[in-house]
Amino acid sequence: MAKPKQFNLLMVRDDGSRVLRLSAPGWVVGAVVGGLAVTLVGLAFIYPDYVSLRHQRSTFTALSSRLQSQQVLLDASRSRLREIRGEVDSWRDLHTKIWEPFGPEALPAKRGTGIGGGSNTAGTTPEADRAPVKEEMDRLLGIVREEGESIRSLERFLGRASRVLASLPSRWPVRGPVNSDFGQRRSPWAPNSEFHSGIDIGAAIGTAVKAPAPGVVVFAGQHPEYGITLILDHGNDTKSLYGHLSKVSVAVDQQVQRGDTVALTGNTGRSSGPHLHYEIQVKGQPVNPHSYIWEESGPAVAKSSPR
Repeated sequence: MAKPKQFNLLMVRDDGSRVLRLSAPGWVVGAVVGGLAVTLVGLAFIYPDYVSLRHQRSTFTALSSRLQSQQVLLDASRSRLREIRGEVDSWRDLHTKIWEPFGPEALPAKRGTGIGGGSNTAGTTPEADRAPVKEEMDRLLGIVREEGESIRSLERFLGRASRVLASLPSRWPVRGPVNSDFGQRRSPWAPNSEFHSGIDIGAAIGTAVKAPAPGVVVFAGQHPEYGITLILDHGNDTKSLYGHLSKVSVAVDQQVQRGDTVALTGNTGRSSGPHLHYEIQVKGQPVNPHSYIWEESGPAVAKSSPR
């Protein structure tokens, strides 16, 4: 029977002296060589998958960072949407306050578009996150369009009303102390009280009287009580009267504009001193001129006065 082959591994120094000798059967060496070959072949198949996994891991890390950034932006967008929703809600209160003086029938019809509250984002996917935000944006767009239409309705309404407002006698015809106010007062000519149909504004003789609004001269002449008197028709059943004048600077049927000089103050008629009797009439009835004067600061009422 043949003796099995032996493989020897001999280790020597540089001078030729032997240091170590290892002997191994041939089958052991073959097994080791075969194992190394199988290992190398296996690594050749596994390495591409390893490289691919490394690349996927790098991609996943980048996507995770991007996802976190998108989540921060999403949270910021939701916060911004809540702020916008609060601002739009305040528009409704403002519109109500603006429309209120004109009565409920002037209010535009409401469609009742609402906006929902915030949603819970815990445990949701990016796709689930995007859906509520899109719905919120759609609802917000709806109410913004509704409020925009309300603003346009208000603009149209005020456009029509502005022509009436512009015709109102809203300015002081002269500057001076209010010697006698509108309403019941002690008569300067008798011991009893009387109704005063306007306001008496103290002014030196010759002070320019300015038209408080556009109008047409409908009377310019003598009045038994007010002396030289001027009456302007401002339209919409509204007229203004100026009494105790020294001179009228306009003629009947003449058009005047706000701020035009229409007369000079005086002391004509039944008067105890220089002043202007200023009166506003609506449908022929005197009304309080203070209700029409919009200027924030006006003359104060004097304690003593000529009538």
